[in-house]
Amino acid sequence: MWEGLRLQVFLLCLGAALWSAAAAATHRGSGPRERGHRRHLSLHRHRERGKEGQVLHRSKRGWVWNQFFVIEEYTGPDPVLVGRLHSDVDSGDGNIKYILSGEGAGTIFVIDDKTGNIHATKTLDREEQAQYTLTAQAVARDTNKPLEPPSEFIVKVQDINDNPPEFLHGPYYARVAEMSNVGTSVIKVTATDADDPTYGNSARLVYSILQGQPYFSVEPQTGIIRTALPNMDREARQEYDVVIQAKDMGGHMGGLSGTTQVKITLTDVNDNPPKFTQTVYAMAVSEDKVPGEEVGRLKAKDPDLAENGLVDYRILEGDGMNLFEISKDSETQEAVIKLKKPVDFETKRSYTLRVEASNPHIDPRFAAWGPYKDTTTVKISVEDADEPPTFMAPGYNFEVEENAPAGTLVGRVHAKDTDIMNNPVSYMIPRYTDLEEFFTINPEDGIIKTTRPLDREAQAWHNISVSATENGGHHQDAKVRVNIKVKDVNDNAPEFATQSEVLVCENVSPGKLIETVSATDKDEMAHRQHFHFSLAPEVANNHSFSLKDNRDSTASIFVIRKGFSRMTQDVYHLPIEINDNGVPPMSSTNTLIVRVCSCDSKETILSCNVEPFILSAGLSTGALIAILACIVILLAIVVLFVALRRQKKEPLIVFEEEDIRENIITYDDEGGGEEDTEAFDIATLQNPDGANGFLPRKDIKPELQYPMRPGLRPIGNSVDVDDFIKTRISDADNDPTAPPYDSIQIYGYEGRGSIAGSLSSLESVTTDSDLDYDYLQSWGPRFKKLADLYGTKDSADDNS
Repeated sequence: MWEGLRLQVFLLCLGAALWSAAAAATHRGSGPRERGHRRHLSLHRHRERGKEGQVLHRSKRGWVWNQFFVIEEYTGPDPVLVGRLHSDVDSGDGNIKYILSGEGAGTIFVIDDKTGNIHATKTLDREEQAQYTLTAQAVARDTNKPLEPPSEFIVKVQDINDNPPEFLHGPYYARVAEMSNVGTSVIKVTATDADDPTYGNSARLVYSILQGQPYFSVEPQTGIIRTALPNMDREARQEYDVVIQAKDMGGHMGGLSGTTQVKITLTDVNDNPPKFTQTVYAMAVSEDKVPGEEVGRLKAKDPDLAENGLVDYRILEGDGMNLFEISKDSETQEAVIKLKKPVDFETKRSYTLRVEASNPHIDPRFAAWGPYKDTTTVKISVEDADEPPTFMAPGYNFEVEENAPAGTLVGRVHAKDTDIMNNPVSYMIPRYTDLEEFFTINPEDGIIKTTRPLDREAQAWHNISVSATENGGHHQDAKVRVNIKVKDVNDNAPEFATQSEVLVCENVSPGKLIETVSATDKDEMAHRQHFHFSLAPEVANNHSFSLKDNRDSTASIFVIRKGFSRMTQDVYHLPIEINDNGVPPMSSTNTLIVRVCSCDSKETILSCNVEPFILSAGLSTGALIAILACIVILLAIVVLFVALRRQKKEPLIVFEEEDIRENIITYDDEGGGEEDTEAFDIATLQNPDGANGFLPRKDIKPELQYPMRPGLRPIGNSVDVDDFIKTRISDADNDPTAPPYDSIQIYGYEGRGSIAGSLSSLESVTTDSDLDYDYLQSWGPRFKKLADLYGTKDSADDNS
């Protein structure tokens, strides 16, 4: 690469030198013309002077070039001569000084102020800056006075091939469908070259493929990658790694190059039909399986992906089409054969199905490659199972009359063993379906009978279950529902539909209808069945009431005399016979109670003996309100009186503003807790031996602290409680810090201990002292056992 770079630099330098010589010759050849032109300008100005009376002087100036070139990346030992500036006013005596300003002046470009030669002191990079704009001026060396106006010129950096092509967007990822035609465009890759595209071939790129043949090719000028082989199969190979090279200088020798990677993936098309791996699939199903249970699975493989690899299944033909069904597991793409109806080993033992697998989505470009389906045979064998017995009917309905004697035949159920063994069957009634055991069944023949008379009015239907178990089998049972209807028998007499009393006014008119009675019967009422009403024979000739049968299962009660008196008789009992027309007919006597009431002139009831709580007619609403108001006032007075009585009681809590002179505190137990310490220090009583010194009171805060009086002295170890309490009382009486009120304090102190010592047998064992336990004999029967124990021990010790 560097050898090519040196060759380019040499050729550029040679070209620049030849071009400089040609330019100088041209300049020399054009000098007379320029001078003639300048003379022409001078003559022109002379004519103008005659008109204006003044002479116009034109300053001469001549530059060799107005544009210079310098080759980039020059690395020679000496600075590069860019060019030379020369003015026409320069006579070569050194009185003129050249000045350079502008971009890079003094740093990148320096000028010889005498000769006007411009050199580049640094290596230039065209990719960083392609040209520089400079300004040159000629001034007098001694005065620095400009001899002519400044002149601007440009220094261009001439390009060399020093930048290789680059793929800025690599690596690339592309996808192309499998089985694509040759020349199908896959992706376009693009490289960039930082060199000058307008000069030479430094930026002229050519693309080539280094890796990926013979599957793919690339267009040299555009960088478009295309397929190069037909029928590329994704199922055989899915991914390809392709390397593309871009080379400048038109691809010629000495050019720079760059590479990129392209990962090409073949996308799937539906170019493969589904295929079963077996021509025959064998499955088995037990005869005890229920519909919906899975029998087996099979799968047709399709190497295509996504929807191209989807497979649908169906049963084409076979003797098991009505007994089996097929579905698809969407996750595993398997065909699932399920039981549609129960199978029976004793009826048929094998079935054959013809199953087809097909693609639901077919690519029309490859339709000719079909068909996209496959078929296989599925043979299903039925396995024998120990099945429970089967009842001849799905359910049984029987009838039995109520009140039928125990042992009455209800009906018979029948079940048989469908297995080849055909074992006998046993029957039973599960207890939970007949808790009261109304029925019994013969375990051998299935005959159901009653165990006692049935009452239809108590329970009209009995719904039980019968279980049949195969003898000698796996104790599998079958159950069937048995519904037993209790047929009605007319065994219940009719009675009143309601038992309410009838109220009659004292001044009722004769012939008035006072009540319409109806009846009910617990038995079933037939279509033409009705009730007959009549007065009982003992009241058939009464002079107060009469009865009329309305022949619609109701009867009307009328008054037949005038005037009733509550004082004479306030209640009448009217017995009425009710008969039904059942088989056999039943009758009963029901008593209708008629109560006499006082009424006003409009026959409005005012008072009856059955409603003693009804207020008299003279008690109005206003009177009721007045009575209630009095009751409320009395209650308010009572409450106020109680409140006043409570306010007059002395409060239990002593307030600070009250002057209380006495505080009596009584302690009637062995310890009052924290409340006992409010008025005195109980610590001394808890340990009388430690009572010494002066203890300040805790119920007040003394203003002055007094020292202990000289009369007090510590109490010895042996403390008598009576003396201790007297001493404390004396101290309290003479204590100047005590409050001005009496304080009675009771100390429930039980004493320091007993002279008898401990009765613990443990303590006696641990000591070596001999104790006399003779006194235990005199303590009575409660200590007899203890006296015998210790006495026996003592005697034993003495004997030893």
